[in-house]
Amino acid sequence: MRRNFCGTLVFALITLCAQLLSAAKKPVTIEAVLHSRPVREGETIVWSPQGSQFIVNRSGTLSLYDVPSGKSRDVIALRKLEDAAEQPVKPPVFDWMNRRVVENEIQWFADGKRLLISASGDLFIVDIGRGAFEQLTKTAEEERDPKLSPDNKYVSFRRGHDLCTLELSSKRITTLTRNGSDTLLNGELDWVYPEEPDLATAYWWSPDSRYIAYMQFDIAHEPVFPQVSLLKEHATFEPERFPQPGDPNADVRIGVVSANGGETRWMNFGEPRGNLIARVAWLASSRELAIEQLPRTQNKIDVLIANVETGASRTFLHEEDPYWINIKGDLYFLNDNRLLWTSERSGFRHIYLYRADGALERQLTSGDWEIDEISAIDEEHHRIFFTSTEASPLERQLYVVSFDGSGKRRLTTAAGTHHISLSPPATYYIDTFSSLAAPPREALHTSDGAQLRLYREANTSEADEYQILRTEIVKLKAADGTLLYGRLIKPPGFRANTKYPAIVMVYGGPGVQAVRDSWQGVSWDQVLAQHGFVVWQLDNRGSSGRGHKFESAIYHNLGGHELEDQKTGIQYLISQGFVDAHRIGLYGWSYGGFMTLYTVTHAPELIKAAISGAPVTDWHNYDSIYTERYMGLPATNQQAYEVSSPVTSAGNLASKLLLVHNIEDDNVHFQNTMQMAEALEKAGKQFDMVIYPQKTHHVDSPFRRQLLEETTEFFDQNLKP
Repeated sequence: MRRNFCGTLVFALITLCAQLLSAAKKPVTIEAVLHSRPVREGETIVWSPQGSQFIVNRSGTLSLYDVPSGKSRDVIALRKLEDAAEQPVKPPVFDWMNRRVVENEIQWFADGKRLLISASGDLFIVDIGRGAFEQLTKTAEEERDPKLSPDNKYVSFRRGHDLCTLELSSKRITTLTRNGSDTLLNGELDWVYPEEPDLATAYWWSPDSRYIAYMQFDIAHEPVFPQVSLLKEHATFEPERFPQPGDPNADVRIGVVSANGGETRWMNFGEPRGNLIARVAWLASSRELAIEQLPRTQNKIDVLIANVETGASRTFLHEEDPYWINIKGDLYFLNDNRLLWTSERSGFRHIYLYRADGALERQLTSGDWEIDEISAIDEEHHRIFFTSTEASPLERQLYVVSFDGSGKRRLTTAAGTHHISLSPPATYYIDTFSSLAAPPREALHTSDGAQLRLYREANTSEADEYQILRTEIVKLKAADGTLLYGRLIKPPGFRANTKYPAIVMVYGGPGVQAVRDSWQGVSWDQVLAQHGFVVWQLDNRGSSGRGHKFESAIYHNLGGHELEDQKTGIQYLISQGFVDAHRIGLYGWSYGGFMTLYTVTHAPELIKAAISGAPVTDWHNYDSIYTERYMGLPATNQQAYEVSSPVTSAGNLASKLLLVHNIEDDNVHFQNTMQMAEALEKAGKQFDMVIYPQKTHHVDSPFRRQLLEETTEFFDQNLKP
């Protein structure tokens, strides 16, 4: 009895101390969110070719870290290069196409002693030992997407709409293509290809450095969306090439040209207008080129091998899916011409090895979990490093497996999310780890998983200063028995016998997983909880991380299954007894904005107040590649397009509604919000609307404060007594 009493007393004291410590911390406020440090998933690490050093950009200064010694030193301040560069001339018309391309600003030379750097549109070579630099270009026109040739004798880049090479020994610049224009792009992506196939470049060096393969985009047939800047005395027309469902996409072809110039040899792989090119990769011989091609319906994929001398192509691999093919960056031909490939044919993404003749050699991974990312391929030791959901759909852990499928083992141990950066010879890796309970920290490991040292300690200053309320993970079942995951934040001083207003956060679309075991930090969710709201988010069928079958529930029916699962989540909340069923709010942005409007027009009895940010309101309005993947072509699935549009059911609105949008959103056009507004007005429905003048899909500084204040006040006014 005495031991039980003492144990109870100790537990009570510990609980009291924890409560006192929590009470001593500041509540998370909008001001705290605005000044918070972004949740860091790790620095961008650029490994040396030898894998024993890496470069990071720290607040504008390049720093070199030496792995064996654990020491770092500054190399050069980028400001020096920017000051030396010719300041680029702004184009007369805003360039919508190139804003989404992620370029390699830092590249190592093979000797591990020099860096190629792009700064303010000019190119430089930096000597790492001396911190000195040599300027390669000084032009008002930017050199975009620079690349070192594999033999390090050339630097290639795009200038305007054409490709060029610079021979480092002579500094001679050769223009490889000369017919580029506003509608003919050489080695340059259009607007939609970086957004949907997620391509980051449109040209590639051959391994022997003799040739460059490049994509040519003829966008003359792509429709022009009439963006307009309204901020000056005279409005400015800023046209954006933007194909919508059923519209002509760019005509794309692939050519191969000598690094020294000359005629382009075009690869023959079928009709350029009717198909999509997802990936391009050279084979080791430099005589053949691999091309991933899909039809517009995106339910088939071919890996074609093209002979660069004749242009003739053959089918290496063909795959079909009853729904759609998700494109990943996993087109990797080994030096012996075997292919490492990932596929969702089993319902989950796994790794397959194909022989050089295109026949399947073996499946390397299997199970009811999926490969998240191939982190590195170590050909010398026949190993593949990858992150997956095998431990839990909410986690990302690092594994290694041999080319023969044996020896698969987990290298990371802590439960949560691990982002991995492996050195080129797969000798070391940086593991950026976080969980719902732990801020990101970075540790350096050898490739067998052993930790060498901490690279960066977790920054706990915000967790120490602010009362970051606990996020609970909840499991529940969908109507068909499918397991669903939700996350729940309760207000401070929570009492189970009190009825709280609740705010449901929703995204719900493919390619995104919102409920994860990773650090969330100081966020607007925390602000809302501090205002007395229960905050809830559910990953419905259609979201990612759970396998292709889970995701494909939305096929040709956007909104339907997602809403059923969201209703299940709301009913779960109400059943817990601490949520007031008559004071539930809903918030979503982008696809989440669509889901918000779909919910309040198809289940109006559930939601009292809703905020819809940058919503798709009619899928006819969105880009062709994304929409056709999930909805098919309007010509063959018109009824589904109509049924999925909240515009057609605007008359059902019974909730308080706030619409938010940037007037020059280049992704989900403001047109969507205006069409919804017109439908609501015609139906006699009252609503609020806030418009921002930015050219982005999200509202950024200096307007973010106003957005957070407006949305918080909207929920306070409409959900509180």
